[in-house]
Parts: sequence; C-alpha cells; structure tokens
Amino acid sequence: MRQTKRHPLAISVILLLFAFGCFFAAAYGITILIYRWTGTPTDFWAHIISGLVGILLIICVASISRLLVGRYSKRIKQHQGIQSQILNAMTRIAQGDFDVFIDTWDDEFHHNDMVEGINKIAKELGSMEQLRQDFISNVSHEIQSPLTSISGFAALLRKDTLTAEQKNHYLSIIETESKRLSALSDNLMKLSTLETGGEPLSFTEFRLDKQLEEVALMLEPQWSAKHIAMEVDLERVAIQGDEGLLSQVWVNLLHNAIKFTPEGGVIRVSLTSDQTNVCCRITDTGIGIAPEDQIHIFERFYKVDKSRERALGGNGLGLSLVKKIVELHDGQITPQSEIGKGTTFTITLQRLHSVKEN
Repeated sequence: MRQTKRHPLAISVILLLFAFGCFFAAAYGITILIYRWTGTPTDFWAHIISGLVGILLIICVASISRLLVGRYSKRIKQHQGIQSQILNAMTRIAQGDFDVFIDTWDDEFHHNDMVEGINKIAKELGSMEQLRQDFISNVSHEIQSPLTSISGFAALLRKDTLTAEQKNHYLSIIETESKRLSALSDNLMKLSTLETGGEPLSFTEFRLDKQLEEVALMLEPQWSAKHIAMEVDLERVAIQGDEGLLSQVWVNLLHNAIKFTPEGGVIRVSLTSDQTNVCCRITDTGIGIAPEDQIHIFERFYKVDKSRERALGGNGLGLSLVKKIVELHDGQITPQSEIGKGTTFTITLQRLHSVKEN
C-alpha cells in the first residue's frame, strides 16, 4: 500500500485551525457561564461577545507563550554562555595559563559550584606555579654564588706566582663553598623526603634531656671559640619520636644561636614538662629578629639579612627543615625576638612520661 507524505505546512495549518477552534469553543463556554449571572443577550450580541472573548483568549495565550519562550531562550543562551566560559577557562588552565576568573551567575542550572571550583583551582595552581618559580629562582641563586666562588678561586690557583699561604687561603674558600653546596643539597633532599612522605618516621622512646645535652656538648667547640656561656637546665623526661630527625632540630637551632650571638654572650637551654606536653626553650642574647621578619623565618630560603647570612654560610633552609620535623611530631615551634636583645625558640612536643631519679 502506498503511503502519502503530508506537507508540513498543511499539518501546521490544520493544527492552527484546531487551536483556534478550541479557543473559540472555550470562549463560548465562558460566555455561557457569564450569561447565567448577567442574562442572555440576543443571538447577534452573544456571537459577537463570544468571538471577542475567543480573540482575547488567543491574545493572552500568545503573549504568555511568547514571554515563556523568550525567558527560556534567554536562559538557554545564558547556559550556553556559561558553558563556553567554563570550557575556555579549562582550556587555558590545561595550557598553563592560570590567570583565569569566571564571574558567578544567578541561574537555575546550578553552575555556580562549578564556576567557584574552577576559580579556586586556577588560583591554587597559580600560587603553586609562583612558588615553583620562586623555588627555582632561589635554588639557582644559592647554587650560583658558591659555584662562582669555586670557579674564580680555582682559576687563581693556576697562577705560578702564588705563595703557599695564598694557595691555602684559596683552597680553604673552595672547601667552604663546596660544603655550602653539599649542605644545600642535603637540606633540599631532606625537605623533599619529609614533605612527600618518601621515608616514614621511625618513632622510638628516648630521653630528650640526654639528647639535648649531647647536642650541646657536640657543639662545644663552636660556642667555646666565641666564649659563649652555655646554661642548661633540663628536666629528666622521655618522649616518643624520630630520634635522628629531632636531633637535627636541636643542632639547627643551637647552631643558629651560636652563629648570631656575639662573643661573650649567653645561650640558655631549658626543658620542662607538664601532664601532656614537653616544652624546650632555646634562648640566646644575640642580634635578634625584627617583628616584620619573624613571620617569614620558616619560609624556604628566607634570610633576614642576606649579606650577613651569606658571610656566615647559611642557605635559608634550616628553619624550614626544623618546622617541618616539629610538625611531623604534632608539635609547635614559636619564635620570640627583639632586636639587640636576643631570640627564644619554644618547641612544644607531646609528653610520654617523666623519668624518676635513680
């Protein structure tokens, strides 16, 4: 059997006529309801009124439909615009451009959560990229200085006219700069390992007072050479922690105290405990740290006085390493300092138990 295809225009006309018929039928029904209260007019006016009501219904429905279609089209365009912005932002982020920000919209498609998420991702990635660039710049700067010194003094050693004293002096400088490079590399590796969790902590129970005493004795040649008085007041107490890492904390802090305390100064080390915590304070009578610098001293490569730090062999990583180790032990480290009066570092760790005298 052969099927015939109806033309779309014919179908549209039929549907339109059907819709008009429905509107006028509805108008006729409405007028009949009205006539129950107002009375029925002559047939002529009844048809006129019914037709006017039908036309009015058509106009109202058409206006409402146009308004709804307009609002829906606007929302669709808004939806498409937001989608376009989101796709563009994600493309820019994928290409390494993190300077992205999308305005939030008050829409019914609930894009705001997605938009806020993308803005947050872009901001965090931008911060990480800035940190990465700063890190590379700082590492390059720290490496370049000793390499320049090593290269320069190695070239001077080629001269045949140098005395033995001059050669020894240049060799001493090369050795010192080589140690600086080695310390920089070692600290960077330790920080990287601790932050990535590449090497788990080895927690054991040990006497913290004994460890502090041993570190102070190990550094005796340094503080004795500057005629610094080392005052130690240690409560007998044991803790659980990574003994090797915590030893680095005390070595770094005491080394800094010795380095920045002038000859004839005083360094005090105290250890106390209460029911829950152990508190170690390392106080010196050194040059002190300005308030504006204290909030930055735990940042990598930060140096209060770059020229002075370089002369003393620092690389700005020691305190970053100290803070990371203390945090891995669920502890806190707090600096207090005043220019010309010295610095105190307070380290709080969880207490295991007190050790009684034998």
